[in-house]
Amino acid sequence: MTAAATAPVEALPTIEFVAPMPGFPDHRRFYLVSIDDSGLVYWLTSADDPELRFLVIPPPAYFPDYTPEIGDEALAALGVEEAERILLLLVVTAGETLQQTTANLMAPIVVDRESRRAVQTVLAGSGFSVRTALSA
Repeated sequence: MTAAATAPVEALPTIEFVAPMPGFPDHRRFYLVSIDDSGLVYWLTSADDPELRFLVIPPPAYFPDYTPEIGDEALAALGVEEAERILLLLVVTAGETLQQTTANLMAPIVVDRESRRAVQTVLAGSGFSVRTALSA
């Protein structure tokens, strides 16, 4: 299924990962917290350890042509069949300047808006990079 991810991000009380994010085996429950009123930048904050948080963005505002093919395994893990239920988030690595700030397009976080379950999937062989600049 190709994920267009054009719907706006709404407040999600708790997101639960069906499989932990790579490198964080003890963290599955996170809050999606808006950083500002624009709805373009969020903290994905661990419910169990508030010190653990990831800067995330919905792709459309930064990468309007980003429509990755989400694998059947990830969709089955979430129990999703309709693309409209999917919210994509990209993990951002903040640089000292906007030009040095990058997003991981190869491993998006896929969230089912209805169940609030999520999985981070790796798009191996997609040609996407783990470090794509937010601005040219």
